[in-house]
Amino acid sequence: MAQSPPTARDHDQPVIWTLSVSRLSDLFRDIAREFDDQAGIEAIHLAYDEAVRHIQERLQTERCDAIIAAGSNGAYLKSRLPIPVFIVKASGFDVMQALARARKISSDIGLIVYQDAIPELAEFQSTFGLNIVQRTYVTEEDARAQINELKAMGIKAIAGAGLITDLAEEAGLTGVFIYSAASIRQVFNDALELAQLTHQESTHRRHTSSGAHYHARHSLQDLRGKSAVMQEVRHAIALFARSPATVLIHGETGSGKELVAQAIHRESTRGLTVHARAERPFVAVNCGALAESLLESELFGYEDGAFTGSRRGGRAGLFEAAHRGTLFLDEIGEMPLALQTRLLRVLEERAVVRVGSSRPIPVDVRIISATHCDLEQRMLEGRFRADLFYRLAVLRLRVPPLRERPGDLAQLALWWLNHALAALDVRPHANLPAEIETCVPLLAAYHWPGNVRELRNLMERLALYMADVPLQTLTPAFLKSIAPELAAAAADTLAVDGGGEELAADVPPEKTETLQQVLQRYQGNRVAAASYLGISRTTLWRRLQAAGASDAGEAS
Repeated sequence: MAQSPPTARDHDQPVIWTLSVSRLSDLFRDIAREFDDQAGIEAIHLAYDEAVRHIQERLQTERCDAIIAAGSNGAYLKSRLPIPVFIVKASGFDVMQALARARKISSDIGLIVYQDAIPELAEFQSTFGLNIVQRTYVTEEDARAQINELKAMGIKAIAGAGLITDLAEEAGLTGVFIYSAASIRQVFNDALELAQLTHQESTHRRHTSSGAHYHARHSLQDLRGKSAVMQEVRHAIALFARSPATVLIHGETGSGKELVAQAIHRESTRGLTVHARAERPFVAVNCGALAESLLESELFGYEDGAFTGSRRGGRAGLFEAAHRGTLFLDEIGEMPLALQTRLLRVLEERAVVRVGSSRPIPVDVRIISATHCDLEQRMLEGRFRADLFYRLAVLRLRVPPLRERPGDLAQLALWWLNHALAALDVRPHANLPAEIETCVPLLAAYHWPGNVRELRNLMERLALYMADVPLQTLTPAFLKSIAPELAAAAADTLAVDGGGEELAADVPPEKTETLQQVLQRYQGNRVAAASYLGISRTTLWRRLQAAGASDAGEAS
């Protein structure tokens, strides 16, 4: 049940809704009082489908600038609502405090967190002599099953979010709430800052085709993959975040360039005297999605009467909106030459001049740009200014295509498949990770022109078919039946390999290293190793499998 909406006197304030059906509601209510004079804050005591239906109905006639929720409910709302959802996250200090409280009840403690486990707890529990059994959940049914399993193990105290503690107490156990007032207050501050910005520009922003948004949703932890190339990307992000210098990100379509840009912004905790840049806006715009005239007014803003149809009083541009934060210019290679000149001037003078004005407005903005094209080639063709290129590319980062990181396929596929199944309210079966592994050779044989985005789309398609037949085992044959692109790639690979002949095809005599030595040479990159050996990825995989079987036989 929802509280009464804010009164008319709050009409000019940002509007924030909090959603919870657990004990978190009490903390939301208490902390919301601290922000009463800055925003109209309303508590809605609904979750999941009921909350989505309620909010969608109200958004037809009402305005909401931001939503605050937690755990699986927050993730569920975030994937289904068109407005920003800020998810409360427990800090490391919150977790330690919760475990300390649970320790007073029992030395055997259960910790259930949403989606991602906390690997650092292994060292913590060994240091303090605790037995912490950690579990993760995605849906409420999943959480209930985990609690029942921990109860059967004899565990009496379970730490977690509001849903977890409520379910634990339903099961006759002690629930230890994991969130602190400080963590929730931080989320309120983040939501308020974004809500104030979006409220000021809400009318125009909802109807623009620029796709600009003011919040970085993704962090370094969202860059999944354990391959050497991804470890290098994560290291570069952490390094680049320390500097206010411009960054140019190069990568193919769907490889995750904006995710990398958001991670750099979120890691940028230094360089400002009062607030870290990470706490300021992250403003993104696709330079290839807008006509030149519209892109100009979006980036630089305009004065009253600057052109026909301009809004009375003028409007601030994205540079001003990103002040003290980050402006992400996606597909920078598509920017017209005339605007390249204006952008260069802003970078040199650290000031922006609105369309129809001569007054410079100082801005402190970090620029991160991205492109899928070869900007150096475009410079040679006269389509991109060399002086702008060198301004934008102080720091450079290449996002590897998916085909260069085959070792990450299983983890990425499982991650997206679990998410897609959860969205369909289907609980993944326990053997799914092993079944994904059997499909890795089939996935690795495909070129992935759409990269991680294409893999995510395929997993959503797969989830739909698996939900239709709940007992369906995931096999390469089943995957090929719903993904003809994979079947075609597998057929091509067999043709290249000579129709699946014996694995012991000759390797060039000058390349006499063992397979393990070749892989070590290329830091585990199987694509590079296969290219060096002059064989396909599938043949390399088969040889590795054969070598593994041989080693196992000798060991036995």
